[in-house]
Amino acid sequence: MMNGRGKTILRWLAAVFVAAVLLAALAVAWIWRNPLAVYEWTTRQELRQAGLERTEVELAGGRLVVWHGGEGPELVLLHGAGDQAGAWSKVVPGLIDDYRLLVVDLPGHGESDPATGPLPFSTLAAGVGELLDRREAGQPVTLVGHSMGAWLAIVYAHRHPERVARVVAVNGGPIRGEPSGINLLPADREEARRTMAALRDPSSPALPDFVLDDMVRRTASGPLGRLMQDLDDMERHLLDGRLGELAVPVDLVWGESDRHLPVEYARRLASELERVRLTTVPRCGHLPANECPERFLEILRRILAAGPPTSRGEP
Repeated sequence: MMNGRGKTILRWLAAVFVAAVLLAALAVAWIWRNPLAVYEWTTRQELRQAGLERTEVELAGGRLVVWHGGEGPELVLLHGAGDQAGAWSKVVPGLIDDYRLLVVDLPGHGESDPATGPLPFSTLAAGVGELLDRREAGQPVTLVGHSMGAWLAIVYAHRHPERVARVVAVNGGPIRGEPSGINLLPADREEARRTMAALRDPSSPALPDFVLDDMVRRTASGPLGRLMQDLDDMERHLLDGRLGELAVPVDLVWGESDRHLPVEYARRLASELERVRLTTVPRCGHLPANECPERFLEILRRILAAGPPTSRGEP
């Protein structure tokens, strides 16, 4: 027969077991409700595991978080609207041995300031500009930007061509797009489903409902929603009809299945640029570094090794 001490130990073990089960259930429930936060945390850990170090830089507009590491020619990676530095986590391991990487949380994104309030495009441009202006004197930098990051990269290169060796613009640029009917601030799950279907290749797995629900909850109040509060400021940074002024060579890398900024948008960019090369990514949409990272990395490495384009329409 069990004595009193044994019964006490059993009760204690039972209580610990129940507490562990409750904590696990709460963790699962939190993850289920916050999958995008889990994605951000996971991808940022992948940046660290790949060998990047997190640094905070104090700029005029507040703290800017930058991940850096690697050796070789410098590449600055600029993510798209509403994303964060971890967007590049799947391609960083394939670049860090040959390049010095600077992977930025754009202002108002990730862990960079400002954390709240309207987020004019000019705030992002000023933050990127100040960061790049602080670089130690040396060789001009290569800017690799996705979507809005591509827009920012070309705007900076247009203003400071002497500081930029080349730009790689991935599914983005600084000219107006044709109306696509795609709502980047979806109001409900079904609208979010249609948005993500338009951004991805039909063969890619559909996102589960709990991820779409989190997208609806977060997007309007997140960086993308804050950016959309000042469309006039965004308009002032467009370069329609002025891309011929850009002296810096540009590689356009485009997911062919993108219905938000389709390949025709890339061709319009290429028609205005003097030194440009367009490379498309089959079976991939608006987010090549996330949707098809292996194929995107192969193309990016090939482009960087080949050197910048020297004329319009170079294959």
